[in-house]
Amino acid sequence: MNQPLAYVHPGAKIAKNVVIEPFTTIHNNVEIGEGTWIGSNVTIMEGARIGKNCKIFPGAVISAEPQDLKFDGEDTTAEIGDNTTIRECVTINRGTKDRYKTVVGKNCLIQAYSHIAHDCIVGDYCIFSNASTLAGHVTVGDYVVLAGMVAVHQFCTIGSHSFITGGTLVRKDVPPYIKAAREPISYVGINSVGLRRRGFDSEKIKEIQNIYRVLYQKNYNNSQAIELIETDMEATPERDEIIQFVRNSTRGIMKGYTGVY
Repeated sequence: MNQPLAYVHPGAKIAKNVVIEPFTTIHNNVEIGEGTWIGSNVTIMEGARIGKNCKIFPGAVISAEPQDLKFDGEDTTAEIGDNTTIRECVTINRGTKDRYKTVVGKNCLIQAYSHIAHDCIVGDYCIFSNASTLAGHVTVGDYVVLAGMVAVHQFCTIGSHSFITGGTLVRKDVPPYIKAAREPISYVGINSVGLRRRGFDSEKIKEIQNIYRVLYQKNYNNSQAIELIETDMEATPERDEIIQFVRNSTRGIMKGYTGVY
């Protein structure tokens, strides 16, 4: 760690085997876990909590103050889980008094020029491709993949195991296990490729497909579809997760594809 061309505030708590490359600045009230590598020209500001074995590439800025006019200097954090990679020029802002923290989970890959705003909660094993952007207060489940230049509206929720295609504008909640695309954002099927890669068998994938056929392809409104799913389909963790997601959605879930632009 002893890099004379980096600045590390004496109040920062840095594990002994952290590597800090030249021209990086680490502020007070920062914690960095064992085995993490910090590239050149990285800025890690007050409130950063970085886990073990992370990689943070040049130009990244972690835990800067929120870009929120309501922010009043409250004591908040930006937390990054173990084994997560933050690529070049990523910006992750710390929280406000809404959640008091911004969180990126374990084993994530956040690619270059992505932005994660204040009070976002991102799950484990997520991949955000280049220039993906989360506005404030967004919640993202585990194993979510955002392709390049996805933009997510504030307060949206994205369910686990979902895939959102490049250039998509996310203005509504995206339920778990599905693929989302087009403008406006629409259901285009379930994320079968991703589910197979994560060990879901054919029977489980078919079950999820049948649930979404009722929700998106049978011309029911959401309340009718959820009632049918709950009445006619066997209770499983995946079925119940989908039902609860739809019921708990505050912005409303995205629509099915109509073919009308």
